[in-house]
Amino acid sequence: MTKELKRKPKDTPKKLGQWTFLSNHSHVLICLSKDPEMRLKDVAVLVGITERAVQTIVKDLVDASILQKSKDGRRNQYIIQSEQKLRHPLEANHSISELLKLGK
Repeated sequence: MTKELKRKPKDTPKKLGQWTFLSNHSHVLICLSKDPEMRLKDVAVLVGITERAVQTIVKDLVDASILQKSKDGRRNQYIIQSEQKLRHPLEANHSISELLKLGK
């Protein structure tokens, strides 16, 4: 793991008292779309939340059939069901793949 991932970024929105447009669920999903084998510990550092919170979010996403989790040796691999629709009625006509384009 690089030094950048070992420490939290200094400008995380929570430290600055700012808000963001996307939820932690979407941040976790974007991280896993970039690296489907990323350790949840590393996702937590990038998102700026605890590893336990990331585990809860991943469980939510698996339960909602947005993520599939499988073992690849000792590591988990995450497969995103990008054709799934967003959950809120205001965004229900958009897919997960459209959301993930924001993270590119």
